[in-house]
Amino acid sequence: MKRTTTLMTGVATAALTVTTALPAFAAEKWDMPMAYSASNFHSENGVEFANCVTEGTAGEIEITVHPGGSLIAGADIKRAIQTGQVQLGERILSGHQNENAIFGFDSIPFLAPSFEASDKLWKAAKPKIEELLAEQNLTLLYNVPWPPQGLYFKKEVNTIEDMKGVKFRSYNNATSRLAELTGMLPVTIEAAELSQAFATGVAESMISSGATGYDQKVWESLTHFYEVDAWLPRNYIMVNNDVWNDVSEENKAIITTCASDAETRGLQASKDYTQFTYDGLREGGMTVEPASEELMSGLRDIGGTMTSEWLENAGEDGQAIVDSYKSMQ
Repeated sequence: MKRTTTLMTGVATAALTVTTALPAFAAEKWDMPMAYSASNFHSENGVEFANCVTEGTAGEIEITVHPGGSLIAGADIKRAIQTGQVQLGERILSGHQNENAIFGFDSIPFLAPSFEASDKLWKAAKPKIEELLAEQNLTLLYNVPWPPQGLYFKKEVNTIEDMKGVKFRSYNNATSRLAELTGMLPVTIEAAELSQAFATGVAESMISSGATGYDQKVWESLTHFYEVDAWLPRNYIMVNNDVWNDVSEENKAIITTCASDAETRGLQASKDYTQFTYDGLREGGMTVEPASEELMSGLRDIGGTMTSEWLENAGEDGQAIVDSYKSMQ
């Protein structure tokens, strides 16, 4: 299948360093680990961001992108940035909901199931997220939502009952809890390990976007994708505060502009990629269709339970985010 639209420019490689005509002084070199494959639109967007920064600072700051968990495993990227092991990187913050329930605001089932709704929810949550990150020695540069999340299986599934006993890939508290409430068996698997996990039977199902399934060619092991639009989780690019504080004001302005461009570009890519990947899954041989009404009814009931649990764990801050979001409707 050929893409009809170019989502990004630049070549997605295992690691990419932008080279320009550098001045005589030594460039400051930054490593940027990313969790997803080089061909994923988040990684391609990260390469474009790195290009922008390196070129915009005339080589004063060179950013090398390391996609696919090739430098640091996805689950360890946030900690690596915090401690200064790397200067900046990408992480899906809902994977750290065990640190603070607020990090899971973007994974509340059916609260914000569209791009428009997700944007409003992000506006409501942004001040608190930035505050929490600052407390952890992190500064947010930009974030991009995934396409709406759907359910993958290696069999036909029409009801919650059909899900019982299925080995389900989890990547955060929300996905683990979803597995428990549906009677599935949660197995923690990072994105870079998905293909092997499905091929070996370690996992038989997951909730994710069409993008993840397409990038990982899951049709080699799975058979069905159900459009349920459960939520739109976000990937965040963060920089170590100590590193950021040492950047000149001129270069901060350049990086901030590049980050803003990446956020806009990434959002459009996510939208464009949604239908493209659904078509790609079909071409791979998968059944791609909306979930049955009976299955959706059961999932919405579970979503109500998970929403109540999240609000209880997130406390007043969580309630304030939801209230602010609902006031935008």
